[in-house]
Order: sequence, then C-alpha cells, then structure tokens
Amino acid sequence: MGGAEMGREAARPKVVALGGGHGLHVMLSALVRLPVDITAVVTVADDGGSSGRLRHEMPGIVPPGDLRMALTALADPGEHGALWRTTFQHRFRGDGALAGHPVGNLVLVGLSKVLGDPVAALDAAGALLGARGRVLPMACQPLDIVAKVAGLDEDPSAVRRIRGQVAVASTPGRVRSVTLDPPDAAACPDAVKAVEEADLLTLGPGSWFTSVLPHLMLPDLAGAILGSRAHRLVVLNLAAQMGETEGFSPEQHLDVLSDHAPALRIDSVLADRASVALPQRLATAAARLGARLDLHDIAIPGTARHDPAGLAASLAAVLALGGPAVVAGRSGDES
Repeated sequence: MGGAEMGREAARPKVVALGGGHGLHVMLSALVRLPVDITAVVTVADDGGSSGRLRHEMPGIVPPGDLRMALTALADPGEHGALWRTTFQHRFRGDGALAGHPVGNLVLVGLSKVLGDPVAALDAAGALLGARGRVLPMACQPLDIVAKVAGLDEDPSAVRRIRGQVAVASTPGRVRSVTLDPPDAAACPDAVKAVEEADLLTLGPGSWFTSVLPHLMLPDLAGAILGSRAHRLVVLNLAAQMGETEGFSPEQHLDVLSDHAPALRIDSVLADRASVALPQRLATAAARLGARLDLHDIAIPGTARHDPAGLAASLAAVLALGGPAVVAGRSGDES
C-alpha cells in the first residue's frame, strides 16, 4: 500500500479515524475487528440535542455526544465493557432537567470538570469502558461550523451564511462551503501527534460538511493530515444526506474535499459497489485526488447502512492484514 509501510511484524499498524457521529461509530465498529492500534479524532462542533444544551449551560465545554459514541464503539465486548457501554448510551426520559441527556455525556462533562482536561477525561472514560483504542477531540475547545448556503432566497445566486452544525446539517439550501469559528483554533496536540505517527488515516463515512470536512479546516490538524506519510483513505457514504448533501453524486463528495483542501492527496477511495451508478466517473474524480477507486460490498443489503464486517474486510485489504480470515478471528460489536 502507499504511504508508510504496513509489513511490520513487531508493531501493529496505527490507524487514525477522523470523523464524528454515526459515520465514525461504524468505522470504529469495523476497526475493532482488526489487529490494529486505533485512535479516533472526533469533531467538536455539535450544537444540538444534549450536547447543545450542555454547551449552553457550561460555556467552553467540549460537546460530548460524538465523543461518547466513539467511546462506546470501542468498548470492550466483555460483560464489564458491555455494561458500561449500555450505561453510557442510556438516555434519561421524562420531563425533568435530565430528560434527553445520555449518561455518558454527563460523565464526560463531569470528568472534564474534575480533571480540568478533556483529553484526560476521555482517557479516564476509556479505561472505564475498557476501550480498545483512544478517543481524542480534534480541538480542546468547542467549535462552530459556519456555512455558505445557496438556494434560500428567490435569487438562486444569493448566498447566505448559516451558523451551527444542526442548522447546516438540516438546511433546505445547498451548502457551498464550510469554515470553523474560531478559524485559527489550536488542534488537540495528542490528535496531531497521532496523525503524524499513523500508518492509515481514514476520512468518512459521515456527514460530509459537518463531520468530515472540519478536520481539514483546522490549520494544525490539516497540516498534519497533508504532511502525513500514512495511507490516506476516504470512505464514501452510501447515499446523499438530506439537507447537507442532498442531490450530490459520489464524485461530488470528492470534488468538495478538493475544493476545501486543494493540496490534499488521497491514496484510495472506498465505496460500496451497489451505491455507485457511474463507476468510471467516480474513478476519474478519485484520480484527480491521486487516488485509486476500490468498489467493495460494504453495505448491509437492502439498507443505507454500512456493514461493519464488510467494511473491516475492506480495511484489512488496505492494511494487507489477511482480509476475511483476520476479520473472522476478531468479531467486534456491530453498531
């Protein structure tokens, strides 16, 4: 494979998965099936639901929702880890002050307050769950996504600025570009170091403008990604996302990456075979980024959800780990 060599016998390959939300959860659910060292680098711009409420009530807190989901994907599959995974994901019901909050969000916020450091809080929570990898925030402060969106006015050429992850993800307009606020925020040093030492970097699947692109908008982290010797893999979504990428073809997702990070070069693009209507067009788009296109069966048949086992087999091939035999020997939890 391109980038850093994967044929080392003494050390397990180091994989850094960049993303957020359900897309990152499924990627981590695939990676835990493989003999690799895992680091998840997670977006910190969530401003909806429980995370949004906690951000409002405690300014400066890193939104915990996507971080919690990553931790639970890495939880040890044994009885102890399963108990804590279920507990972290348990969401309070009713009409009280706790209604809608997952337990894990509150634990992460509490640990951050006690330890004074979101990275230390995540490491402590990871130990509690027996996490088979490390979860890091892309920045140690909350960020906001700001998008330029067209199609919200009678004039189709008019562009408005929309602020906030939830607003961008649900806009009825067409997202043209995104930036982060503050634009010069410092990346988490541990996340930068993980990227610099990685053998494989994965971008996607996930919400393209609000979970994937933000990693390329943070100067320190983007610099590490662009300068990395790792194999850089983009995993495409199975379908366009209503609001955020509605109407996008698979190749348009790659064009958006290039528009936001013109210097970015990719080694390979992974897509589900049945989800690509025009493979040659997608292969051409991938080639513009320096990448080869790999079409595999990575969806759960009849759904728009990735199959962790199928995705793991594809990742094993990229890592030259022996493919299905390796995956079968390490059957992690499905998302």
